[in-house]
Amino acid sequence: MADPNNRDILGAVAQYYSSKLAEHGQSPRGVDWNSARTQLLRFAQLSKVIADSSGFSVNDLGCGYGSYFDYLRNNYDDIHYIGIDVSADMVAAARQRFANVDNGRFVVSVEPDTMADYGIASGIFNVRLNETDDAWHAHILRTLDVLDKTCRRGFAFNCLTSYSDADKVRDYLYYANPAAMFDHCKRNYSRDVALLHDYGLYEFTILVRKS
Repeated sequence: MADPNNRDILGAVAQYYSSKLAEHGQSPRGVDWNSARTQLLRFAQLSKVIADSSGFSVNDLGCGYGSYFDYLRNNYDDIHYIGIDVSADMVAAARQRFANVDNGRFVVSVEPDTMADYGIASGIFNVRLNETDDAWHAHILRTLDVLDKTCRRGFAFNCLTSYSDADKVRDYLYYANPAAMFDHCKRNYSRDVALLHDYGLYEFTILVRKS
């Protein structure tokens, strides 16, 4: 069952991303990223958790208009994809884009409705708006629990880094401590955890692989 705390905290976030989509359309800026280049770089890091070249399933938590589904379709064969987003407008856009595709579906929800081999969460921990750091950190940990319980082989997520330059920091965004997030995943989810903080963006990616 979805955690009511997560549902409450994400109402404002859904409105935020719906407004970005309305302003910028189905583009990286429509999901609050700067460019297609960095979006693809981000997807490449997250996908390092995938140990297969074909024949696997993915839950994409915070799927937006489905850009990661495009990435998967271009790089892997025989995938089954489920995109989950709190923004009904995002899900409607994704359903329209992929109306003729039979190996993906999109749902409006705060968490996946089925198990998958892999769970992916790209960018969903960045925009905290008016939430306190403590409340948002607790929300992240609850969401990581969801990712863990709804995947069989592993999950990956990214966060803005607390090592960001001071002039880049914005007060409505959340900057996580990468060492603390690594420690949490190592202690709670798997012995096989990787921290990627070497790809030139003000963020990090964590991969959690299950045996």
